[in-house]
Amino acid sequence: MTGQKPGRIAETARNWWHELQPVSGVRPGDRATLARLRRCDSVTDALFEPAVQALARRCGARHEHTLLRVALVAAVLAHVRSDDAARPVARRIGPVDTKDARPDTTDVIKTALCKPVRFRRLLDADTFDECLRAFRRLVMLAGQGVNVADLAGSVYAWPREGARDDTAADRVRVRWVYEYWNAGEPNDGAASDESVESEKELQS
Repeated sequence: MTGQKPGRIAETARNWWHELQPVSGVRPGDRATLARLRRCDSVTDALFEPAVQALARRCGARHEHTLLRVALVAAVLAHVRSDDAARPVARRIGPVDTKDARPDTTDVIKTALCKPVRFRRLLDADTFDECLRAFRRLVMLAGQGVNVADLAGSVYAWPREGARDDTAADRVRVRWVYEYWNAGEPNDGAASDESVESEKELQS
């Protein structure tokens, strides 16, 4: 991935999203752009939007797959209505609390906005368009209110399509699994293959 670092991408995308949101008596926002982005059938469709091109410039995106990552972020963020900055997205959609219960406890699983089977499908999304469909559904399940910066940074890193290696995609998935189950923080120093094994163990 080229251009800014994922953390800077996330903050830039959050500011871009904020500027498009209409606020009564403050600013009109850009409802038309948001509506068009919500109707996009593919990430390539989103890339043709002038607002997405503006975001790409702000992110320093120049290469094909970096541009597609930015377009994916824009198309997903268009479905978000409010910024829940207090908690990560995976914690928002996961079971209410699993610290004192087995992860497979039925009552615990029922509290998840995104059930484990659907969450597993999200983890399996690899291509740009698979990620677009999966994250759009996730935003709707979350009631359209999520941590915008966390979502943007995660979506940017998520696709394996076009990536030089899977390290960033693996790391973001492992982090989401830990946060989904409220299982603490993964070891940042773990190798990519160790992280993948941790992901499989937590999901098994």
